[in-house]
Amino acid sequence: MSRHAPGGGKRPPEGVKVVATHRRARFEYEIEDRIEAGLQLTGSEVKSLRDANVNLADAYAAVKGDELFLVNCRIGEYKQAAHFGHAPLRERRLLLHRGEIERLKGKIEQRGYTLIPLQLYFKDGWAKVELGLGRGRTHEDRRDAIAERESKREMDRALARGRRR
Repeated sequence: MSRHAPGGGKRPPEGVKVVATHRRARFEYEIEDRIEAGLQLTGSEVKSLRDANVNLADAYAAVKGDELFLVNCRIGEYKQAAHFGHAPLRERRLLLHRGEIERLKGKIEQRGYTLIPLQLYFKDGWAKVELGLGRGRTHEDRRDAIAERESKREMDRALARGRRR
């Protein structure tokens, strides 16, 4: 079974330091499931992450063979590492159990899902990424989501006005 990452609430739980979030992902994709995965990083990448020098904008996860990789995640160079640094756009291996990888692989290949990184954070000192299993939204779906969000806001405002009286 997959372990779910901290994502639903407003404030992260104790021991979790959020480094980067991909806010646009929830708008562009219909997220159906969330999975927490570890990251295999080099020392300079960890230092750069602690400085929040990361961009998740075009990142996604891809299955290659029996492993899962984070692709297009830009972790900026760590200046103090000099020539012992890392390549900012290299593919980084995600750490999941084999059964979880096989389950995700089946959904990605057969049902047309995409794995999108929703947020990157440190949990008890370990770098983790929250992956969202989702489908891309069409332009009409996005408009529907905006209309639904606006109507929910209006209802909440009306209820708040009713409680004040």
